[in-house]
Amino acid sequence: MKFRLEHANICVRDIEAMIRFLKTAFPDFQPRGEGKSRDGTPWVHVGTDETYIALGQAKADSQRYWLPYRGDPGVNHLAYEVDDVDSLRVRLNAAGYRESTVPNAHPHRKRVYFYDPDGNDWELVQYFSEDPAERNDYELPES
Repeated sequence: MKFRLEHANICVRDIEAMIRFLKTAFPDFQPRGEGKSRDGTPWVHVGTDETYIALGQAKADSQRYWLPYRGDPGVNHLAYEVDDVDSLRVRLNAAGYRESTVPNAHPHRKRVYFYDPDGNDWELVQYFSEDPAERNDYELPES
């Protein structure tokens, strides 16, 4: 049986700001549906025919931002595989988005991490091998 993540659902402070972030990171992403939820707040699905991020408008602007990797329950980051992590990094930096982790390299993959407008962390990874043993090698040090 084969599995894939079809979508993730995120509640955000500013849907338009999040759409800009997603389209900067993933130029092929487009709004593919929108509407109002039962409580009247807007939602938008942004992505491709195969995958998307469901964005819902937060009802209240919390002054508390999520701090990943602090041991609290919640999502530490979302990760996407991309074909050119270096160009993606240039695009996100040029658009003013902040990197969350020092870029790291591995003989078979390269990863960068960026914060979105709400402070969520996104991992973007490019693999240099089709061999699962190499792609999933955790023994080699990353720089």
